[in-house]
Amino acid sequence: MANKDYYKTLEVDKNATKSDVKKAFKKKAMKYHPDRAPEDKKVEYEEKFKEINEAASVLGDDKKRQQYDQFGSASFNSAGGAPGGHQGFDFSDIMSQFRSGSFGDFDDIFDSLFGGNGGSRRNARARRGNNLAYEIEISLEEASTGIKKTLDLNKLENCSDCQGKGATEFKSCHHCNGSGYVRKTQRTPFGLFQQTAPCPYCHGKGELPQDSCDGCNGEGLVRKRKKIEVKIPGGVENGMKLRVPNEGEAGMNSGPNGDLYVIVYVKEHKYFERSSQDLKITVPISFTTATLGGEIEVPTITGKAKLKIPSGTQSETVFKMRDKGLPFLRFSGTGDQLVKVRIEVPKKLTKKQKELIEKLGEKEPSKSFFKKVFG
Repeated sequence: MANKDYYKTLEVDKNATKSDVKKAFKKKAMKYHPDRAPEDKKVEYEEKFKEINEAASVLGDDKKRQQYDQFGSASFNSAGGAPGGHQGFDFSDIMSQFRSGSFGDFDDIFDSLFGGNGGSRRNARARRGNNLAYEIEISLEEASTGIKKTLDLNKLENCSDCQGKGATEFKSCHHCNGSGYVRKTQRTPFGLFQQTAPCPYCHGKGELPQDSCDGCNGEGLVRKRKKIEVKIPGGVENGMKLRVPNEGEAGMNSGPNGDLYVIVYVKEHKYFERSSQDLKITVPISFTTATLGGEIEVPTITGKAKLKIPSGTQSETVFKMRDKGLPFLRFSGTGDQLVKVRIEVPKKLTKKQKELIEKLGEKEPSKSFFKKVFG
């Protein structure tokens, strides 16, 4: 048996990638589409398509391609089997898929030739686009006030050359006369019933594609970069997902776009600790202020505020500053700021300061804490 040149059949180089093989297969299969065959060349077109199918089934599979490169096409027919061992391969089913006029089926067919799962992205039915996720990190200050951020997306969008159709030229479907629907007659024990159903060849569109768009290789979608602006609301929580409708990937065959989900991470703050919508902070106060009382200036997430310290304040006392926290997302209002004070004991004292403290100590009650407890 003469050795077959599969590379020549698909008109690809021997170094062609799997993607190149797929593109060549689609181009050749489109050329020899069964519906395009003149009446006097029906058999010729079918044989040619079988050759294309055979070449793609080998070159599209890494192991079979390696075997072919080493031993030629004869290595697949030593036991009289089909190339690549495709027992049970139904060629008539493949032909019927091509007659459906759906460019998406090219990918399904190509995948099936070398054991793929099929189920390509393209099919004749409208399909919703994929959702996208985008992670973003903001500061606690930005989470407090809310902020607008510009996102740089890299996603699938409708091809501008064919408006997402996968082809630029269409003709009326001769199976349904352009109506998109066919009538089916079914014989039942109760008699004949007629029902209207979407045309299985044009899938209810009423037209069949006549070419494959060069701009998207018949996929209908191309990957593009797009910048969009999203508003991060004030009070957003760490790890929260924000949904941006219709900013996901484009849908197939005029299907709706997917959504974009922005996952917001709030960075930890150097001074503030977050507890839901409340903020916690620890600030130092002097021994004098703790003893005599006074007013101190406390940092807040939006600036500064005054806090009154009563006399006799103990270290680790927590004061609540109302409405100085983060805004609530789902209802009006703002969280609080909890301020823990920590008394700072001076490490170095002047002579006069020591004398004053000693005098203060002399005036303290003589009965110690231990005597109060143990008697």
